Amino acid sequence: MKCVRLADLAHKNILITGGLGFIGSALARKLVYLGAQVTIVDSLIPQYGGNFFNINDVQAAVKVNITDLRDPHAMRYLIQEQDYLFNLAGQVSHTDSMVDPKTDLEINALAQLSILEVCRQHNPSIRIVFASTRQIYGRPQYLPVDEAHPIVPVDVNGINKQAGESYHLLYDSVYDIPTCVLRLTNTYGPGMRIKDARQTFLGIWIHNLLRGLPIKVFGDGQQLRDFNYIDDVVDAMLLAALHPQARGEIFNLGYPEATDLKSLAAQMIAVYQSGRFEIVPFPPERKAIDIGDYYGNFDKIRTMLGWEPRIPLSLGLQKTLQYYETYGEHYM
Repeated sequence: MKCVRLADLAHKNILITGGLGFIGSALARKLVYLGAQVTIVDSLIPQYGGNFFNINDVQAAVKVNITDLRDPHAMRYLIQEQDYLFNLAGQVSHTDSMVDPKTDLEINALAQLSILEVCRQHNPSIRIVFASTRQIYGRPQYLPVDEAHPIVPVDVNGINKQAGESYHLLYDSVYDIPTCVLRLTNTYGPGMRIKDARQTFLGIWIHNLLRGLPIKVFGDGQQLRDFNYIDDVVDAMLLAALHPQARGEIFNLGYPEATDLKSLAAQMIAVYQSGRFEIVPFPPERKAIDIGDYYGNFDKIRTMLGWEPRIPLSLGLQKTLQYYETYGEHYM
């Protein structure tokens, strides 16, 4: 297995779509630390999680362009002369995708194709890491879910994210644009959207803890999930960008232990030293697209790229809650 050096990213020109969001801003911060020349593009559409406070500590060290991913002329300008593209921007709400499927199609599929066309025409040597989601698997037919699991999305978001994946891999194989795909599971940590449940249910759980409201756990609370702390996800993205074996591949992220949601709520309350949770019925619109138990098999990325999560769930929850106790007003 080839050993990659993060120091090789120093002085590289790097574009992050969705860079004011949760994952994009954490990635930008790490890249600034590594000495890269970072450009962020973000639409700052209110529903999608972009927040200037996310780059408060590195704002002077990055370039920020407020642009909609769907604008091919702006993207043509931004993509030229970039060495790497971390393509993270997207519509992430599963319920919103069912209410407004056309917008989800435009952002998660059509805009991705447009970006790849710009790369093909103006910067075919750019190396791309595309952020996808475990949601495309749908309801697991077996656990843990590996990359060979059937793709049976249960919502519009999953279908369009699958299309975005396929476009990226097609442009790798046909047009020789080096690309790889990471299928993320539940990512959490400082900087995630907490004003509602659009980005992750953990966000609204934290919101309720801070407001003295009960955490609402849907169903029976026995659903299993796996969770990755943001720093581990950033490390996976950097390895995928640098490692030659990553090209043309799809990788699951994951965590060694699955946690049921009832236990997770209790653990968060224990860390916060306050709060309570309630077991409540699924809202009908959520029940229709719930995937049940999910936890992923990440043996492939561990074997090929040497990645595995380093931050224990207990420590990650502690760091996350401490962050929002201090800076929560910027996210409410």
